[in-house]
Amino acid sequence: MVIDNLNKYQLILASKSPRRQHLLKELGLDFKVQVSNVEEYYPPEFGMTAIPEYLADLKATKVREESPENSLVIAADTIVWKDEEVIGKPKDKKEAVALLKQLSGSQHQVITGVSIQSASKKYSFHAVTEVWFDDLTEEEIEYYVDRFKPYDKAGGYGIQEWIGFVGIQKIEGSFYNVMGLPVHKVYQFLKRF
Repeated sequence: MVIDNLNKYQLILASKSPRRQHLLKELGLDFKVQVSNVEEYYPPEFGMTAIPEYLADLKATKVREESPENSLVIAADTIVWKDEEVIGKPKDKKEAVALLKQLSGSQHQVITGVSIQSASKKYSFHAVTEVWFDDLTEEEIEYYVDRFKPYDKAGGYGIQEWIGFVGIQKIEGSFYNVMGLPVHKVYQFLKRF
């Protein structure tokens, strides 16, 4: 492994997200996947950075409690935040189209909370990326939703997919954060174990 200090751990990613799995593999890490299956509830008074950090911590703690002593668990949760509210994952095509219409021609934030836990250490942190969407036509939105079915994605889109190529004017912050894992920050915190 690139980070020699991690050799003493069994790395576990507490996420079924194929994007998070891909990004961790690209870091050169060997890990297994163990989904937490926690109820994704958070106190209603939580703000945009507290929500994903809290949910990531819930997931990591659950998996950590079920894992061997030498485990190092990485969990993450990503939300889209616009107009002081969470824009969730769409349930169906109608909702996906409505979410993309809401994001079209405007700016929003993507926040990923991360929790990394071993038996003796725990770090929780977040990253925020500002995203600006161009005005999208109804035809573009329908095309994207029909072909990519973004029902497992916060905000109903994936920046690495067609909609990101044609619809996103610019971002400020980490591209990989919008994909679901702020890889640079994760790497920096892994070096502390």
